[in-house]
Amino acid sequence: MPELPEVEIVRRGLERWVAQRTVADAEVLHPRAVRRHLAGADDFAHRLKGHRIGTPSRRGKYLWLPLADTGQAVLAHLGMSGQLLVQPQTAPDEKHLRVRVRFADGLGTELRFVDQRTFGGLSLHDTSADGLPDVVAHIARDPLDELFDDEVFHRALRRKRTTIKRALLDQSLISGVGNIYADEALWRARLHYDRPTATFTRPRTLTLLGHVRDVMNAALAVGGTSFDSLYVNVNGESGYFDRSLDAYGREGLPCRHCGTPMRRRPWMNRSSYYCPRCQRPPRVSS
Repeated sequence: MPELPEVEIVRRGLERWVAQRTVADAEVLHPRAVRRHLAGADDFAHRLKGHRIGTPSRRGKYLWLPLADTGQAVLAHLGMSGQLLVQPQTAPDEKHLRVRVRFADGLGTELRFVDQRTFGGLSLHDTSADGLPDVVAHIARDPLDELFDDEVFHRALRRKRTTIKRALLDQSLISGVGNIYADEALWRARLHYDRPTATFTRPRTLTLLGHVRDVMNAALAVGGTSFDSLYVNVNGESGYFDRSLDAYGREGLPCRHCGTPMRRRPWMNRSSYYCPRCQRPPRVSS
């Protein structure tokens, strides 16, 4: 599933190619793609028609397109394989094309939602005074947000009394961090994924946040992480941060800090990758 860097890359592409364009019409080709819009496919398409799309926004891994002067926004759930593509109107339809949005400006391009596994979708939601969709209100700010408060995060981390990787993936504490970038940041900070958050001092929290930001900015610089063709930007291009990963997916390869073979362990229906020497597990109290 795309994490913050991948979603931000898509948002930037939409800001360049879709923002301030007026919808001429929308076509839902598969009802599952708008299943979260409870009024149905026809209502979804009707509500988009004639409205101008504002500046695309994001909070963590959540992405939305505001509809100007309506108090509503189209929330995009990318899921495991959802793609928002800006394509020439003359381009052949993708095999898994689910929604098509045409524009009234004659520029010759349209917005397409493509989703092979149909886990993602588009839905229309009311927004608050600050433009935040109602279903996103509980999501914390992400570490690249200029209003993210490091001190508030540290205090919440200490109160949570969980383990650090669980905390990094808790969207009510910090948004946008998924499995890949959690493993990368923890490796850089030399912290084991099961270290209790109650043991975190303020300097340790700030150091970890610095590594989270560094790894996300490095991923943004190269278009995010693409392991296959399912994550692409709006022009269909893959990111290549996977070539720079230091922890995730490197089981058996030498740690770039110390040379010890990296390990993988099952973790919450996922995997955690770590160095057994640099990231020693916490001691178990007797």
